[in-house]
Amino acid sequence: MPQNKRESLIYTVMMCFVMVLWMSIYNVALQYGTLNLEVIVAAWIGFPIAYIFGMCCDWFVASSIAKGVAFRYLISPQDPPLKKILCISGGMVVCMVIIMSLYGACEGAFHTGDWSGIPVAWLWNIPRNFVMALPVQFLVAGPLIRRVFRAVFPEGTVLA
Repeated sequence: MPQNKRESLIYTVMMCFVMVLWMSIYNVALQYGTLNLEVIVAAWIGFPIAYIFGMCCDWFVASSIAKGVAFRYLISPQDPPLKKILCISGGMVVCMVIIMSLYGACEGAFHTGDWSGIPVAWLWNIPRNFVMALPVQFLVAGPLIRRVFRAVFPEGTVLA
């Protein structure tokens, strides 16, 4: 887990990159009905704007909400690190799925011109994204990014 604001920013940059890219590929694959090189290219083309939006939402909105709820209702500072990781990461997934599902619905409306369909698309996207984002966060991205982060930035090397 990051120990200060700079570490937190670096960690967020890395985590958002992995999660937004994976979820972009997943959502484009759902839209196309298949997973192939065309899907990956389409996801990569839309990735930069989604990444910037996701980073801003993660840093300025979701992180505060997830940590606030976790430390107020679920965990205390003396709890084991794994409990903190699971509670905060789970809260981040919930917040980011809600926000990024709305982003996806708006992006779809931009391409189709059907702006009236945003509420339905948003509500449809939330469960579809949640069932992918939560396991990916807990089983793949979270462990991978934590390991890479600490390998590249050993504790105490990134000063506040």
